Amino acid sequence: MSDEGHRGNGTGRENVPSRQRRRFPGISSRAYEHPADRSALVALRKLSGFDTVFRALSGLLPERSLRLLFLSDSVRVSDQQFAHLNDMLRDACYILDLEKVPPMYVTQDPQPNAMCIGLDEPIIVVTTGLVELLDEEEMRAVVGHEVGHALSGHSVYRTILLFLTNLAIRVAWIPLGNLAIMAIVTALREWFRKSELSADRAGLLVGQDLKASMRGLMKIAGGNHLHEMNVDAFLKQAEEYEAGGDLRDSVLKILNVLPRTHPFTTVRAAELKTWAESRDHQRIMDGHYPRRSEDKDTSVTDSFRESAAHYASGVKSSKDPLMKLVSDLAGGAGDLGGRVRRGFGGFTGSGPAQDQPPRNGSDPAGGPDDTPPRPAD
Repeated sequence: MSDEGHRGNGTGRENVPSRQRRRFPGISSRAYEHPADRSALVALRKLSGFDTVFRALSGLLPERSLRLLFLSDSVRVSDQQFAHLNDMLRDACYILDLEKVPPMYVTQDPQPNAMCIGLDEPIIVVTTGLVELLDEEEMRAVVGHEVGHALSGHSVYRTILLFLTNLAIRVAWIPLGNLAIMAIVTALREWFRKSELSADRAGLLVGQDLKASMRGLMKIAGGNHLHEMNVDAFLKQAEEYEAGGDLRDSVLKILNVLPRTHPFTTVRAAELKTWAESRDHQRIMDGHYPRRSEDKDTSVTDSFRESAAHYASGVKSSKDPLMKLVSDLAGGAGDLGGRVRRGFGGFTGSGPAQDQPPRNGSDPAGGPDDTPPRPAD
């Protein structure tokens, strides 16, 4: 775990934090990418003419305007400004072996947030709300998260999503045009949420402190009140969210997540903890990981197969009522009507466990209760 050559090596990475961390020379982003994220990226990179199309599209995107906006109205991180963030940024690029350190800006915004955008070259932006909320090790994980986005090439597609979202608002008065754009936006958001899980893993590889990553996610969810929070209880919320309720709640979960670009915070924490305890993570820490030099040989078919296997495994192991129903039906289980009635037991007040025969010819599902539906957003 030596960092020999880390200091004073002429690469602009001097004066980085002194705590030694394992470095991953030549690491491919495939090492930490979520299977669904990785399969989409591999397919896009292999798509003939993809680069040409997006170079043409770049003329329509306000990237230059965004760069000028941050340069003129935010604070650029450097040795003279937010030096501690500059150290973290160079350290993260060193650990993930990202040769060109992307520009980083701090912008005034009380909402804790960070992003990595840009078509030609990525830029990283963090808000003052985030800088003021997190301690050094928590912030290091966030900086690593954004550098992971840069290494994966996420900034290109994130910029396109930002552009299309704004475009959808402008053409909302055109029914068919808006529907077409929103279909693309919805698909991109699904990918975006998986890319966040990938970047969380990159943040852990940079910070190499799972507790700090967990603290940061808890603070994003509940503010700077760690003395009032507990990691185990926070993770139990994720379990309760996944397993709780009936089919009605499963549908509401889908509606709640559709407009979001990020997964829910408790879900991110649970996903990261699971990955941190996995053999895949341990192999990376032991120095066994795919290299960038091998990316050109990556099979699109294999990536899609791995993604499909991941989703199938997720459906099979999920405790969500809808996913359990899908898994049962895929396994050949019968009695669809009875299963759906039990799944929507929340409407009857009798609970989903009962599947009694009808009395006096009445419908065993009963009528809806008077509880108003929960909002989707």
